[in-house]
Order: sequence, then C-alpha cells, then structure tokens
Amino acid sequence: MQVKAIAAVAPDKPFERTTIERREVGEHEVRIAIAFAGICHSDIHTVRAEWGEITYPMVVGHEIAGVVEEVGSKVTRFEVGDHAGVGCFVDSCRECENCKAGLDNYCLKGNIGTYNGIGRDGEPTAGGYSTHIVVDENYTLHIPENIALDEAAPLLCAGITTYSPLAHWGAKDGDKNVAVIGLGGLGHMAVKIAHAMGCEVSVLSQSLKKKEDGERLGADHYYATSDDSTFEDLRGRFDLIVNTVSADLDIAKYLSLLATDGTLVQVGGPPVPMQVPAFALIPGRKSLAGSMIGSIAETQEMLDFCGEKGIGAEVEVISADQVDEAYERVMASDVRYRFVIDTSTL
Repeated sequence: MQVKAIAAVAPDKPFERTTIERREVGEHEVRIAIAFAGICHSDIHTVRAEWGEITYPMVVGHEIAGVVEEVGSKVTRFEVGDHAGVGCFVDSCRECENCKAGLDNYCLKGNIGTYNGIGRDGEPTAGGYSTHIVVDENYTLHIPENIALDEAAPLLCAGITTYSPLAHWGAKDGDKNVAVIGLGGLGHMAVKIAHAMGCEVSVLSQSLKKKEDGERLGADHYYATSDDSTFEDLRGRFDLIVNTVSADLDIAKYLSLLATDGTLVQVGGPPVPMQVPAFALIPGRKSLAGSMIGSIAETQEMLDFCGEKGIGAEVEVISADQVDEAYERVMASDVRYRFVIDTSTL
C-alpha cells in the first residue's frame, strides 16, 4: 500500500513530501490510519544524525495516534474503529529474559524502533510522519476514547517516559515529595502525572517564566535554579527527582536536594558525560538512576491511568508544511509543550 509521508533527506535539508510502501496486514497485525504524530526531541537528534549514521530518506515519528482501519485474520485485541497508538518500538526479540519478564523496552537483543530500524520482514521501519502504519497487535496500544487523539499522541513517548520512573520509584503510592527538572515536553507530562498520583510536586526550572503554567498543570511549588539560594533552601527535600532535560547540569547540586534514600532519575540524555562526585551520593545513601520509555504493558497501564484521570498532553497542532519550522522552535524551547502533526495535511 502506497501512503503519503514526509521524509528527512539529509541532516541539514528540509523535509520532503514522498510516498512510502506499507506492507499488507498480516494475521496478527493491524493497520492504523494515523491522525496525529507528535514531534519528539529524539526525532530531531535522529534526523540530524546526532545519534549515529542514518540511511536517508527516513520517515521519523514515534508518538502515533489514530484509528484502526484493518485487522489481520487472527487479531484478537483490536477491532476496526478502535483508537490506537504506536510508541517508540514496534517489536522485540520476545525470547530474552527481559522480554519474557514484560520488560520489552529493555530487550537484551535490542528492540525494533518504530523508525530507523529493520523489521522482521527485513525492511527498514518508517514512523508516524505518514498517513498509515502496519504494526503487530502485541506492540499496538489502546487509546482511551476520552483522550483526544492529538493530546494522546505525545503520551506514547513523553507520557510513558515520565510515567515509568514515577511508577517504578513509588510515586504512584501518592506519598512522595517529587521534583521535576525542566518544564518542557517531558517535564509538563511528569508534572501532570505526578500530581494525578497524589504527590507533592515541585518544578526546578532555570527561571520562573513558566511558573503560572507549572501551577496550572499541577505543580505545588516552582523554583528557579538560577538562584543559588534554591539549592540551600531545598537541601534534603525530595524523595524523587526526575530530570527531563538534556542540558549538562551540575548534577551534584541536584543530588544535594534528595532526602535520605532518595533517587534522581535521568530521562534526558546530556550530550557529554556526567560528572558525579562519589560524596554527592554516599552521605544519605542516595541513588542516581536512569529510565528509558516503558514496556508495552506499562505503556498501556499509563494510557489507562491517563484515561481515568483525564490527562492529555498540552499540544500545538501543526500542518506537515510546518515541521521544519517546528524543529527550530523545539530547539529554541518555543513550544508549550508538544508539537503534533495533523497527518490529514500530508
């Protein structure tokens, strides 16, 4: 099936309109008519070849929301007309220890990315900046009907990337004092989700310019990290800190904000190695950890939670012709808080 898409053709050139081939629907597969595709910072890193070599042309996008249009003969989990989503990966080995334990996001053999990967059919995978996608039903997510599809799309990456560490480190119990570093595409979801979990939520941002937004999204407190007194006043305050930014921070200063047995979780990827003094961790038995998206099962759990709590992303919907401009605006932090492509404009 030939479908419309926009493709990156080089690291420094505009997107181009194209058509790509989507395979016929297999026995256990579904075809989704994509309604909206979110723009993730990972898309930009990949398009600009900042994370390794790329074969161009390439169709990116792993925050995908749409409607099931066709199901395979042995599909049991979806019906035509269901609202469905696709996140950061579309398959895994299904055989390793992690996959068998329901941790397919940490597949030991490497899962198959929604784009810039090689599928089981031996063909390159292509992402959501297109009108349709075919995916195995076991790697497809149900989107609750009460979440608008444009607001649902970023949940497939930004939502699960922040939900997973919050759930894993106990914030879902509702009795944690949580700080979120940065109020961007990831950070605004962390604030919404932690608030819905019943936690006391603080935002640690370079300035106070988004303070009103932070409070509207559910933050109880908002602090400027450019003010050195912030680190004195908040020393030992937090049970959990989720760092959503990719900036090269003085991580020791942020570790000082943890309470005894507290954890700072990295979900943003700084471009340089982090400098972590041992004695920023040893007193107080503090932990520095990392977290990467979430499993398929946990992503469904996140979507169900967001449906129950009425949570969607804060989005700015754009046309396919605005993607190049949107990339520049993301790099300039000029979006509140996620760009979403209306694929009907392809």
